[in-house]
Amino acid sequence: MTTTSGLFRRGRAAGMTLLLAAVMATSLSACGFHLRGDGGHYTLPFPTMYIGLPESSPLAIDLKRNIRVNGNTTVVNSPKDADGVVEVLSNPETTKTKTILSLNSNGRVRQYLLQYTIVFRVLDRQGNELLGPTTISLSRPIDFNETQLLAKEQEEALLYKDMQTDLVQQMMRRMAAVKTTRMSVPGPGPAPQDPSAAPAVPIL
Repeated sequence: MTTTSGLFRRGRAAGMTLLLAAVMATSLSACGFHLRGDGGHYTLPFPTMYIGLPESSPLAIDLKRNIRVNGNTTVVNSPKDADGVVEVLSNPETTKTKTILSLNSNGRVRQYLLQYTIVFRVLDRQGNELLGPTTISLSRPIDFNETQLLAKEQEEALLYKDMQTDLVQQMMRRMAAVKTTRMSVPGPGPAPQDPSAAPAVPIL
């Protein structure tokens, strides 16, 4: 026989799940960007690319995987070998923040705001800037309950992972829009005229 407390616990868990889904949907729609996931394919203008992040960085791993999915771009291990170099000016994995968003009537934290921001630019092999310093800043609200610390830690990790996925897709979109420039080789000047073809000057 199902007890009233059991029903309450299950109802509360379902409510939390729905709340998390609603928070994510609201946040994504608010920023005007829709996640494309693995189905978001972008044609990058670089045969080879270098990503200026540590090899073990989860963001780097996710970004490199998305680049390779396109099939047209190879990720290399040295910027000297790359046609496009992603230089990270501010790494979101070391600068992500968690700030108080609101308090309850007792003065205790009710909500936090998670922020995940990257500043990067794209260079060519010669160090010329193809995409100037670009900032992508994402945020997600998270409710806080001191009686559910473990669950809230898991929810926080999930929200940061969601922002990482969103961030990678936005970076891919911006890199795909980069217009590469090549040094133009001056064409040959006008061909010298054949003197014999010059019009005769009438003799007065």
